[in-house]
Amino acid sequence: MSLPTDIRSVASELFFLPVHTRMPLKFGGETVTYVTCARCRITVRDAQGRKADGWGETPLSVTWVWPSTLSYEDRHEALKSFCETLAEAWAQFEHSGHPLEVGSDFIEQQLPRLLEAHNAGRPEPMPWLAALVCNSLFDIALHDAYGRLHDCDIYETYNAQWMSRSLEQFLEPATDTAVDFTGQYPEDYFEETAPRQLPAWHLVGGVDPLDEGELTGSEPEDEYPVLLADWIQTDGLKCLKIKLRGNDAEWDYARVVKIGQIALEHGVDWLTTDFNCTVTEPAYVNAILDRLCADHPRIYGMLLYVEQPFPYELERNRIDTHSCSARKPLFLDESAHDWQHVRLGRELGWTGVALKTCKTQTGALLSACWAKAHGMTLMVQDLTNPMLAQVPHVRLAAQVGTIMGVETNAMQFYPAASSAEAVVHPGLYQRRNGAVDWSTVSGTGFGYRLEEIERELPAAAARFGEP
Repeated sequence: MSLPTDIRSVASELFFLPVHTRMPLKFGGETVTYVTCARCRITVRDAQGRKADGWGETPLSVTWVWPSTLSYEDRHEALKSFCETLAEAWAQFEHSGHPLEVGSDFIEQQLPRLLEAHNAGRPEPMPWLAALVCNSLFDIALHDAYGRLHDCDIYETYNAQWMSRSLEQFLEPATDTAVDFTGQYPEDYFEETAPRQLPAWHLVGGVDPLDEGELTGSEPEDEYPVLLADWIQTDGLKCLKIKLRGNDAEWDYARVVKIGQIALEHGVDWLTTDFNCTVTEPAYVNAILDRLCADHPRIYGMLLYVEQPFPYELERNRIDTHSCSARKPLFLDESAHDWQHVRLGRELGWTGVALKTCKTQTGALLSACWAKAHGMTLMVQDLTNPMLAQVPHVRLAAQVGTIMGVETNAMQFYPAASSAEAVVHPGLYQRRNGAVDWSTVSGTGFGYRLEEIERELPAAAARFGEP
């Protein structure tokens, strides 16, 4: 069934915005000093011929989406090339409907075929997670364009008034539950009132100096903090996410204890640990948690959840995690490609899902609905989102409801990158009293207020479709 509000994409434009980190950012076994933010404009048209533009943006986080021995630059160029392929594909995609419907069709029908063609003849195939990240900016832009065309906030449209398909046409419940998605829509799983301020999680990277004894002399000399205690004091932080190695138990344990002690001294309430998919046995995580519980019970009590210790290809690495989640809530992150992977994760013992808009707005919403329907807890995790990428990211956390606020760390690693956007949305690009504030976001689509942001874009890397 079609609706008069249905749209299809008819043109796309792609831009690459280089960003250099202020401080190195460690992902797994690699350290990042620069990334490319891919930004796109999608033009949509409805059956009456009306058109509107929408915008989306995602950092191409090479080391996160594609752990490999290939050089950073080889992978980086492969992601950029795939974005160009997607720009052309989106301009030619003829499916129409609500953006959740069109986005789902593209992910299921087009994206696997495009990835297979892209990987042909390459020494190492680009992973599905990387394909999702490259696709996310176009998917986000589609949602934004829909709201702009119909002069409304996009979050007002995830219901029966605007959608032809309800959730039972997207999702299948677990067989051991009485969950029924018939006649339900994403809006049924949103918070009744989305909070305009959210507790902000600060990322303590694996190479971040914790105290003066860890300074190397290469730290930047600018107006921003370097040491953890200074960050806590300056931003009023209450939540810290600790990056760990996952293959060095003594280092990981000592790191948690040291950060936990700093947190206790400075009034932090919550901690979480991120092992970056490098752990291969639940016993590794359990031993650290048990030792912490016995020797530092207050720090153990501050651990709100544990994030993705195990390899992210969940189907290939079906590790039973029930022993871990018996100790602390265990959240899928890299493994949560889509709701099907969330369903598998639940079977294996995972209890929560860390959503990311960089896996598409469409996929994040469907995963959120499936998870909440099955009693799983949500978090919204960062991809160090600057500029426009920050807006849908924070909005998702506010709309779906999380275990505690939102992770947001672009202001740590490249604060100057968002200077133009921060003029219009200061509360989104700085953390004050331990929170981010998106009350300035308003208007149509995602509420970027793009016309007020004075940012000069580079020349387009690709342009396809109707002028």
